[in-house]
Amino acid sequence: MTDSFKIDFAPLAPAKAEKRAAPEKAAGSKVDSKTGSRTDVPHTLVIFAGEGNAFSAATLQFIGPAGEALIKRAAAVAKFKGKKATSLEILAPAEIDADRVIVVGAGPIDDGRQENGRKEAVEPVPADKTAPGASDYANLGGFVCGKLGRGAHALVAFDLARAPDDLAAAAAEFALGMELRNYAFDPYKTKKKDDSEENSRSEIIIGLSDPAGAKREAKARLAVAEGVLTARSLVNEPANVLYPEEFARRAKELTKLGVEVEILDHPAMQALGMGALLGVGLGSVRESRAVVMRWRGARPAKDSGKGASKSKSQPIAFVGKGVCFDTGGISIKPAAGMEDMKGDMAGAACVVGLMQALAGRKAKVDAIGIIGLVENMPGPQAQRPGDIVKSMSGQTIEIINTDAEGRLVLCDLLWYVQDKFKPKFIIDLATLTGAILVALGQEHAGLFSNNEPLSENLLAAGLETGEKLWRMPLGPAYDKLIDSKFADMKNTGGRHAGSITAAQFLQRFVNGVPWAHLDIAGTAMNSPSSEINHSWGSGFGVRLLDRLVADHYEE
Repeated sequence: MTDSFKIDFAPLAPAKAEKRAAPEKAAGSKVDSKTGSRTDVPHTLVIFAGEGNAFSAATLQFIGPAGEALIKRAAAVAKFKGKKATSLEILAPAEIDADRVIVVGAGPIDDGRQENGRKEAVEPVPADKTAPGASDYANLGGFVCGKLGRGAHALVAFDLARAPDDLAAAAAEFALGMELRNYAFDPYKTKKKDDSEENSRSEIIIGLSDPAGAKREAKARLAVAEGVLTARSLVNEPANVLYPEEFARRAKELTKLGVEVEILDHPAMQALGMGALLGVGLGSVRESRAVVMRWRGARPAKDSGKGASKSKSQPIAFVGKGVCFDTGGISIKPAAGMEDMKGDMAGAACVVGLMQALAGRKAKVDAIGIIGLVENMPGPQAQRPGDIVKSMSGQTIEIINTDAEGRLVLCDLLWYVQDKFKPKFIIDLATLTGAILVALGQEHAGLFSNNEPLSENLLAAGLETGEKLWRMPLGPAYDKLIDSKFADMKNTGGRHAGSITAAQFLQRFVNGVPWAHLDIAGTAMNSPSSEINHSWGSGFGVRLLDRLVADHYEE
């Protein structure tokens, strides 16, 4: 998080105004977000109304009868009815110790499965229902953050008309949504907005009956938010700044959190026989890298280190495609839109963000993250269509299209992580195919897997976080499309079923390990804005996989 955006939790008590100042003076009055005393920063009160402008008992006590009457009169004039994703802003009445009031429509209780759940602020399902609801609280937080804008000093009266069983957890999810929505990537803007540093600093107090519980719940979630924002920033960076060596250097910074990081350079990968991965980067002056990250959290550390236990438990593994820029190589892409190919490393960014999240919240699991970092450029040494390369597995691959390079990076990493770490499962993430956008658009990522329990757990985590997946088919009829006349396989299977044949290619490098492939080409970058993300790079996958780990794989 940043120093310019602070969130804290406090007890929710009725707002009492002691001889409120005259309106013209109150308009410029300020409040200290921690003490409640007026300073030189405007104060906003945020409350929630259910559909039909129903307020909870705690909210009614907070605003008082006069405040309720004024708000309902204003709502009638504005035709505000408390529907989800709507809001009403008014000057605060004298009885409320604030300068303005934002009434946010929470809508009716929702079942958590609506198709537009990522785009609308909703009141989530109670904890005793089976349908996921965590993403709805995060969306609500993002919606409120957007309404407050930058430089807000606000008190959020976090009490809904039908409060969830675990209010503290809901408040923590709400705070997570605010953190994610507040993110902006602007380090290369030389002309900033006119807001002074002081006026752009936000302090948000979330008031509720269990602030201590909310703080405990929020600690882990904000560590996850840090991982999401790291992934977003990596995807947003230009390729002249974030090339393979620099990406690896940034991943190395996870050692500060107790993550073990090993960087494999070109000679090291060559010695391992990673001919498929290395072939992709031959046309670039930037050498390829692979980064192996390990978090050992399955058992408490017996030494005085920062969290790296020496557990011998079977780890879980995550693999990320990191093509730092993809021209297509000799099979070069059209010029239009090629600038977006700086984001072809979003799978690797997600793995780095996930490892940061797991380490940041001290997850009780042993996890491996491995990323392959290359540039796919045309050049004198670039591989050509028709070339045959030998992968680490010993299998040979005929290069049909040099723009089908991501699978070449992943196949060597999949083999390496199986051979060295013997994981419980492997999940790989990649902006692998444009075909997945044709199939699913930008609402779902494609899920391919050889394992039913792993698939079911991933789908459930997607619903819970709002990072939704859709199961796609695999099978022998698709697999035969990548058979080659000259090698063990070819790297493309023709025009049809492109995302499926890409997954079939990867499956040839999986040896009986539970495995899932997530094609995130439609969701990782340039996806539609949501309540919690207005960034070009979305950080898709970090929350999804963290939730998967938390729900099923921690000790």
